[in-house]
Amino acid sequence: MRLVIARCSVDYVGRLTAHLPMAPRLVLMKADGSVSIHADDRAFKPLNWMNPPCTVRERVDEETGDAVWTVTHDKSGEKLVLTIEDLIHDSSHELGPDPGLQKDGVEAHLQELLADHINVLGEGYSLIRREYPTAIGPVDILCRDADGATVAVEIKRRGEIDGVEQLTRYLELLNRDTTLAPVRGIFAAQEIKPQARTLAEDRDIGCVVLDYEEMRGIEPDMLRLF
Repeated sequence: MRLVIARCSVDYVGRLTAHLPMAPRLVLMKADGSVSIHADDRAFKPLNWMNPPCTVRERVDEETGDAVWTVTHDKSGEKLVLTIEDLIHDSSHELGPDPGLQKDGVEAHLQELLADHINVLGEGYSLIRREYPTAIGPVDILCRDADGATVAVEIKRRGEIDGVEQLTRYLELLNRDTTLAPVRGIFAAQEIKPQARTLAEDRDIGCVVLDYEEMRGIEPDMLRLF
């Protein structure tokens, strides 16, 4: 991983255009080829980013003397152009392979069960894969609905606002991939807090309450009214 702190401006050129004016920022350039631009707020959410695979070209503007880094997506041709006025810090670190997130036992089993019984989400659903990799972490389940549209599923034992925010970040990333877009989201949990449900519905994210015992094929020992 390469860590760069610089006073820079950033221009995104592609299907949309965006401009970040000159300011001190952190640039993360990961071994997987992703590049993300961060400010000293917004928690871990980047201001802008480019997914792998991409190519970085560095040059010096002859008129201004500023360094210009152009990050080009190898498939879409979209670009991030960083104009660096002052390079404050530049270091590289070898992190090695990551063992991955160790999920809570019940949560991990929920993911496995839902992948095996994907029609819990609706008739006609089909699994693409579990732990679908992205530059910011794996999506629990990626699948297709009955109409063939891509659906990203985030699974929690207890569904709270931070889980909805996590799924929102995955959706922003996945919808940049033209081979998958449009991608909609489903937030699945054994229990979904009212605030999390409200936020999810406001972002057009579906909510599904998972019955762990039923998915395991064990009939609950309590009587049901419905």
